[in-house]
Amino acid sequence: MNKLQKIGLTALAGSLVATSAFAGELTATGSASMSVSNITDNNVATGDLSNGKNFGMGNSVILSGSGEMDNGMTVSMSFELDQGDDSTTGLANAPFDSHSVTISSDALGTLKLSGEGGSSAQGAMDTTAAGDLWNNTLGLTGGPTAAASGNDSLYYTLPEMMDGVAITASMSPGRAAQATHTSVGLVYTGVEGLTLKFGTGDSGAPAAEIESTTMMASYAVGSFTLSASNTEADKNGANNREVDSYQIAYTVTDDMSVTYGTESYETVGSATDEEIDSFGVSYTTGGMTVSANTFETKGAGNTAGAKTERWALGLSFAF
Repeated sequence: MNKLQKIGLTALAGSLVATSAFAGELTATGSASMSVSNITDNNVATGDLSNGKNFGMGNSVILSGSGEMDNGMTVSMSFELDQGDDSTTGLANAPFDSHSVTISSDALGTLKLSGEGGSSAQGAMDTTAAGDLWNNTLGLTGGPTAAASGNDSLYYTLPEMMDGVAITASMSPGRAAQATHTSVGLVYTGVEGLTLKFGTGDSGAPAAEIESTTMMASYAVGSFTLSASNTEADKNGANNREVDSYQIAYTVTDDMSVTYGTESYETVGSATDEEIDSFGVSYTTGGMTVSANTFETKGAGNTAGAKTERWALGLSFAF
């Protein structure tokens, strides 16, 4: 074997074992909470929800890793440990929960693949202005259907094209009972204190496809923030469900805030709309937040005269 061959083989062997410089780190963040709540109800038609005092808790740990490659791209991953019921794939998979891989760069934007717990571009802004008041075990039918997301879904954030504008798109793969679904979102923050959002996308089987659209606006002036949102879910051209939501928030100090929110839910074919009002106070110090909330619902379950009341105290920690 001549010297040239030896040099070539040595270089090849070196390239096979050498690794590219990759500066990365792995972090763990967590949250925990304790709460007590009480529900009183007179909704005899749909079942009395009154249950007296009820204690609850929450816990979650998120493992995150990220690093920058030689080509300038950043790769990150996230994995959540959560003992709660896995509503997507079954309790047998708990305590494992949402997990994803993200690739990003200034030139190409950000592409996120969610193995579980993904969101659609429309679904990411589907939270109502008042914070999804319906999701408080008050006997309401629930919010409108969001654009499809879920397992093995893609979420793409385009590179910044102009100041204050963010554009997103998502795709949920087709399965046996549904076609591939897409969604787009637009957020504008070009005026100080103002945030405007618009998102639209589809979900459901081809014969019963639902088009969901969300519009939201919030404006902060001084210590006050005013927010409003509207979400419609249209099924086969006929309005299926519509939610209007409003909130006013007052920042008393850097640590304390007070909010008042209201939501109404209109369902096609129901003579009675569901309405809910909420008042809340929260105080944050360090990594601890203390909160107190009251809720009052009328027309729960689209039943005339039905009324549900709930109060809740919460203590949450972030670490």
